[in-house]
Amino acid sequence: MPNPTDATDSTDTETNPEASTTDADEFTVTPYAVSGEVDYEKLLERFGATSLTDDQLDRFPDHPMIRRRTFYAGRDVNEYLEAAESDDPHAIVTGRGPSGPMHLGHVLSLYLARRFQRETGTTVYVPLSDDEKYLAKDQSFASIGGHTRDNLRDVLAVGFDPENTRIVIDTADADVIYPIAVRLANYLTPATVEAVYGQQDTVGLQFYPAVQATHLLLPQLVAGRQPTLVPIAVDQDPHVRVCRDVAAKESLPVEKPGALLGRFLPSLEGPGKMSSSGDAPSIELTDDPETVAATVNEHAYTGGRATLEEHREKGGDPSVDIPFQYLRFFFEEDDAALERIAQRYRAGELLSGDLKELAIDRITDFLAAHQRRRDALGELEDELEPFRLANAERCRALERAGVPSVSGRVR
Repeated sequence: MPNPTDATDSTDTETNPEASTTDADEFTVTPYAVSGEVDYEKLLERFGATSLTDDQLDRFPDHPMIRRRTFYAGRDVNEYLEAAESDDPHAIVTGRGPSGPMHLGHVLSLYLARRFQRETGTTVYVPLSDDEKYLAKDQSFASIGGHTRDNLRDVLAVGFDPENTRIVIDTADADVIYPIAVRLANYLTPATVEAVYGQQDTVGLQFYPAVQATHLLLPQLVAGRQPTLVPIAVDQDPHVRVCRDVAAKESLPVEKPGALLGRFLPSLEGPGKMSSSGDAPSIELTDDPETVAATVNEHAYTGGRATLEEHREKGGDPSVDIPFQYLRFFFEEDDAALERIAQRYRAGELLSGDLKELAIDRITDFLAAHQRRRDALGELEDELEPFRLANAERCRALERAGVPSVSGRVR
């Protein structure tokens, strides 16, 4: 593990203001805004993370998002890998901010976590930050609550093992989340929060990093010290950096959580535009095949030529073609098959329309399977119950955080 650092020290590599965003005239990456064409390598310098080595990639469970370096960097990855290889306790924390329907970009990290769970027995924690979305979005509690219930059905449809999965909802689990967050907030200063996140509009958002730190430390507070990995897009890295500083405090019985940093799934609009951009067209998890086809055909940027003749002569560019990039990110597991598609496209044998149809077929197959599992779910409260923190787990988390439970606090 890295040496402990002081969260109030503005020269810390994990809370350095230089690390929170890039130069304004180039691109910006924060948990609340992504703009410009992201230089992923430069982000590593600013964020203080390191590229994954070939050896580390080989040690992870096989998955195209790992193998093809969609997840390309991290922190304390070896500790997690060693625990997984030794069958020692280890955990992943992923999650969802329920401000609207889930789309493809939201769910891919959940399916990655499911792969890890099935192959190495990883414990997976999935927090839903409905409180943050109420504070950050211009929506009512009722609206956020509706999105939360809808998103929960999609999380459950991924197919996690309830024995090794805990789903936490900030407002519903406030009896455990809030006391721990208050305890952790004692380690954060306004200067630290502003250094990493910039100025926030409300004191609620200023407090939220303590809630996020609670999410990331919860597996250890429930079950004891263990390597914890957080697979996230790079814009969410500030949450991990702040939590790592909090975890370094000697009075907390936890290790710093590690991070697995990923590139953005490109927007359908084309290169340089991220799928997190608010008004960009997207493919929702409940879309039917006709809607998927219409969305891809109407909005997906291609790397094809202006005319059929020119395309046959010069070929297309798969590196900027969004249907190809969707295949590369997730929807074509076989590397050899993916390379054949790329070669045919470059040679002009495969047209942009052909590539769109291939992507549409793969995406609709994926969505059909997801939707079947979603539709098979019963009442949400009944389906969710096996994934909730048990009473004993709540008590242990509070006690390890130095917040002993009292009568009436824990169900």
